Amino acid sequence: MARINLLPWREELREERRKRFLLILVGVLVGSVGAILIADQVITAAIDRQLARNDYIGKQISVVDERIKQISDLKARRQQLIERMRIIQDLQGNRPISGRIFDQLARTLPDGVYFTEVKMVGKTLSITGAAESNNRVSDLMRNLDGSDWFDAPSLTEVKATTAGQLDQANVFQLTVRQTQPAAVEDGQ
Repeated sequence: MARINLLPWREELREERRKRFLLILVGVLVGSVGAILIADQVITAAIDRQLARNDYIGKQISVVDERIKQISDLKARRQQLIERMRIIQDLQGNRPISGRIFDQLARTLPDGVYFTEVKMVGKTLSITGAAESNNRVSDLMRNLDGSDWFDAPSLTEVKATTAGQLDQANVFQLTVRQTQPAAVEDGQ
């Protein structure tokens, strides 16, 4: 009988399978390394794009913050201008009133009385002056109380002084509130 040895054929087939396996294994390794490198490049590119977006957003935020600061400054300047305009309008509106107050002070002043100082703080007038007698001071207070422009005169102090040997004067100090007559309030 003839001897047929099938072992080398199987060995060759095994060797061929082993080579094919190693070749596939190397191919898979090369493919995996390639896939990892490609994934790394894609992820790096995505990170770079996101960093660029973040930088752009940061720059735009700083621009907007600067604009907000400018708007705040403009609002503050606008408020100051509005306050100034309001003060000027109040002064313009009160301009005739100060003239009328002086006119009323002159009209209420009886003979023998003169003012040495007139101060106005808010709506209160402080008047310092001299009179020939206490009766003249009383007349002044009655005249002030009867005026439409003044209200609630209050005598703070009266002193009798001698300016010379023959002249005697009563130095007085009083306060009175400034009001506006109803006709003037309706006109404004």
